[in-house]
Amino acid sequence: MADLKQFAEQLVNLTVKEVNELATILKDEYGIEPAAAAVVVSGGGEAAAEEAQTEFTVVLKEAGSSKLAVVKLVKELTGLGLKEAKDVVDSAPSNVKEGVSKEEAEGLKKSLEEAGAVVELK
Repeated sequence: MADLKQFAEQLVNLTVKEVNELATILKDEYGIEPAAAAVVVSGGGEAAAEEAQTEFTVVLKEAGSSKLAVVKLVKELTGLGLKEAKDVVDSAPSNVKEGVSKEEAEGLKKSLEEAGAVVELK
């Protein structure tokens, strides 16, 4: 019985990335569809995982209509060179910054959205 409690504790504490990896394993190796697995695995733990999340990744989904403004802003926000910033924007969806605090991530998201980009926090 203690093993099941320990297993349940591990499931509840999985990150979203780990849940996705588990869903892939369940589908590929056991024939269980990922959508069903993700619902079962993340049903109660997802809210707890979001509350405990302290590091975020700012993901540029699309540059939007003002690509040049977004490239300049990515260059300014990340300290990258112009070519590297352009490569980040051109390869969207791509990570702009990883492992940042919630406040910094929200600030980056707001700035990029004001420049016309579509941004997501993970």
